[in-house]
Amino acid sequence: MEPKILRITTIPASLRYLLKGQFSFFNQRGFDVQIASADGDDGRYVQENENVKFHQIPLTRTITPLQDLHCIILLYRLIKKERYDIVHSHTPKAGLVAMIAAWMAKVPVRLHTVAGLPLMEATGIKKQILVMVERLTYSFATKVYPNSFSMSDYISREFFSNTTKLKVLANGSSNGIDLNYFSRNDSLLSESLALRCELDISSSSKVGVFVGRLVGDKGINELIEATAEIVEKGSDFHLILVGSFENELDPLKVETYERIRKLSNIHVVGFQPDVRPYLLASDFLVFPSYREGFPNVPLQAGAMGLPSIVSNINGCNEIIVHEQNGLIIPSKSKEALKEAMCRMIKDEELFETLKERSRKSIEDRYDRDLVWEALLSEYRTQLRFHVH
Repeated sequence: MEPKILRITTIPASLRYLLKGQFSFFNQRGFDVQIASADGDDGRYVQENENVKFHQIPLTRTITPLQDLHCIILLYRLIKKERYDIVHSHTPKAGLVAMIAAWMAKVPVRLHTVAGLPLMEATGIKKQILVMVERLTYSFATKVYPNSFSMSDYISREFFSNTTKLKVLANGSSNGIDLNYFSRNDSLLSESLALRCELDISSSSKVGVFVGRLVGDKGINELIEATAEIVEKGSDFHLILVGSFENELDPLKVETYERIRKLSNIHVVGFQPDVRPYLLASDFLVFPSYREGFPNVPLQAGAMGLPSIVSNINGCNEIIVHEQNGLIIPSKSKEALKEAMCRMIKDEELFETLKERSRKSIEDRYDRDLVWEALLSEYRTQLRFHVH
């Protein structure tokens, strides 16, 4: 009989975009893969396109104890009915609910991937609650996979000393990168040129791009302030923001919204299912995030031949090597960010050197086949260890 796996995330977008292609890969290698998350079109999209069964569990991204308890019961019933050999969770809320439910249902292999820790930026009682949630999740799991080496070090140093449970697969990353998809071609180049025209960006302008949620934790306040100062000094620089605001969860400063509204050099294009034309319409990525597990965006930018400016935080400082394929700056420093952006804009020799090395640095370490094969090997090892 095929080993049965449940892959679960809090929201369906994570199934569709962060783990794209994985489920059909495992289906084709002798596993019966099913997926679960909160309801949404993205979950149904994955069900149809990767040929997996989608279960809706009404998970939330906020602290909702009664709703979480309800989800644990629903998930427990689903697990008992389907009799999974492996339950593998991603994202904090799905991790807590899934690992408890899987433990209650006596699932032999309970895996959790850590791809970012909100507790890194939390303080006071909220931080204590988030630390307790992570510890609980890890204690109910049989194995925990931080998706970067620096994340693994942080976890073992700060709040979870059972290092035998922690393991980083391959060179890090939850899904690696599809190097065939993220590569330049004539059609994408034409699209990117059309985009620049549409946004009224001249061919001689330097363009930075940010991809991700437009929230404080991603360094957007500092990025907008730095951009405003660069433009006010007369630089022919444009910034493209690819992503959505989350005004309820993590609003930006009032003055940040004002600057975005007033400055014609800042272009907010919203969430885009295909970021490639926006990357190609730009010269470099600016990614001043406060916290990450192992971010996909610098991988995508690098694969498209863009150097990156990133914060000196988990994951980012493994993908980017300072002055090799990008620049690393201190987190939360507007001045350091502005200086790095000015170097990218003005130092043509440095920019060309970084650009030239960008794709090769990703090809060598983060091809998705490498990540998927490592996970496949891990599933087989865990099944042998816990089931037979």
